[in-house]
Amino acid sequence: MSADFPVALILIFGAALIPPLRGAVRRAYMLLLPLAAFICLLAVPQGMHGQVELLGHNLVLMRVDKLSLLFCYIFLLAALLAVIYALHVEDTLQHVSGLIYAGSALGAVFAGDLLSLFIYWELTAVSSVLLIWARRGEHSAATGMRYVIVQLLSGLFLLAGGLMHWRATGSLEFGQIGLTGTAGALILIAFGIKSAFPFLHNWLMDAYPEATPTGTVFLSAFTTKLGIYALARGFPGTEELIWIGTLMAAFPIFYAVIENDLRRVLAYSMNNQLGFMVVGIGIGSELAINGAVAHAFADILFKGLLFMSMGAVLLRTGTIKGSELGGLYKSMPWTTGFCVVGAASISAFPLFSGFVTKSMIMSAAADEGLLLTWLVLLFASAGVFHHAGIKIPYFAFFSHDSGIRCAEAPRNMLVAMAISAALCIGIGVFPRGLYSLLPFVVDYEPYTASHIVSQLQLLFFSALAFAVLMRTGIYPPELRSVNLDSDWLYRRAAHGFATTFHDTLTKTRAGLAAGIFAHAEAVIGLIDRQRRPGGLLMRSWPTGNMALWVMVMLLAYLLFYYAGNGHA
Repeated sequence: MSADFPVALILIFGAALIPPLRGAVRRAYMLLLPLAAFICLLAVPQGMHGQVELLGHNLVLMRVDKLSLLFCYIFLLAALLAVIYALHVEDTLQHVSGLIYAGSALGAVFAGDLLSLFIYWELTAVSSVLLIWARRGEHSAATGMRYVIVQLLSGLFLLAGGLMHWRATGSLEFGQIGLTGTAGALILIAFGIKSAFPFLHNWLMDAYPEATPTGTVFLSAFTTKLGIYALARGFPGTEELIWIGTLMAAFPIFYAVIENDLRRVLAYSMNNQLGFMVVGIGIGSELAINGAVAHAFADILFKGLLFMSMGAVLLRTGTIKGSELGGLYKSMPWTTGFCVVGAASISAFPLFSGFVTKSMIMSAAADEGLLLTWLVLLFASAGVFHHAGIKIPYFAFFSHDSGIRCAEAPRNMLVAMAISAALCIGIGVFPRGLYSLLPFVVDYEPYTASHIVSQLQLLFFSALAFAVLMRTGIYPPELRSVNLDSDWLYRRAAHGFATTFHDTLTKTRAGLAAGIFAHAEAVIGLIDRQRRPGGLLMRSWPTGNMALWVMVMLLAYLLFYYAGNGHA
């Protein structure tokens, strides 16, 4: 296959052939698609490929460098794991939309110009929302509509910013953009929506828990990490990102602690981990960028593993509420073990993937003298151990015995979780393999005595705090409740505006109708009076006057007739 052929189209066009296939043939074909794309990718040399001339502009469909390759490797690996996880599902909609979604994210990563990026950007929105609607419920339908509106709005910001950038520079190249003008600000907002910036993040917590169990695994891999890639490509070293990422890492902790829906807890923890990546991109040093993209790579695996385990629990029990679960380790021991591996990875235990990636960002912040940011990230690290490292496995599989007895997860789900768990451990034990894929040469040693001891101390005291809070009853109980996030502010404002607008429109329409009826009655009364004795219509009119009025009416008729035919 030619190096100019976009690898993303293998998944996008290949997904179109899934519907007529059935049974083992369909499953084998779905597994083959990401494998075939990966084999083709290995044959593509670094450089610019798939260049197309359009209206005097050079569009680049395949920009292959170390940054794009890293994300494409993990996207294809995530697509393969998600397909394995979904093999038991007999739903063409999920199969087709999931692979188109993965292919669209792949195409966006390879896009070397803003126009190609915009096309793939919007295709990810349209294809991913089908994974939410595939749950086929009234609430998921409304949630999916809100999700796709936000994602398409992100594309509109990207389009507007891209056009302004083109007018200012004469180029559509997608490279270093920076926050230097209106164009840069609009593009940053577009990337910020995808990356779940504060106050732009609610779509993440709203939508991901409403997707199907397999759909959430697809969703966890691509949308937000595409946003991180775009930031790393267009805004490295943008200082504002440091403070945005610091806030992102901190605030989700408080929501995750009080949240009862365990998949929503994972959505908040995802927002927390994205904050670390955004901080690294904002710092902009080679170590920081390496740490941000390495942590994105690891996060796709361990967060996918956690969503897989919760998806298996939802599939077997029909609920994902912490208040309704507990004691599942008796029925689902393999799922429990895999969930613990994911929890150890996201908590950055030594010998797990998070330990060798998150620490790069922390070290970069310390090297730059960002003491406040470093302290907040340290607090966020302890917090994520509380809500994702302890809360998720504890309330789902241990805690009180809910009495639920169910079957273990389907075999294909266990295989996908086993591969993900093995990769989480493998990266933690042998980090050099991942480090060799990073954009810059890595001169970093994660396994130093001081780092190991300090991290173990942090984890120990966090676990101790959790135990004390649980024993004293201070830890928030798992209750059926609705937690208000920042979207409550603009939802309430939007509802108030819509209500006021509707009331005003209703009153205006009623006033206009009353005025029209009043005038109509006056006209009818006037006509009625003219046909009474002495009225105009009852008089004897001279023949000449009558002929004149007949001619005027005929002339008016002809004018209307020809005007209508001419318009037609």
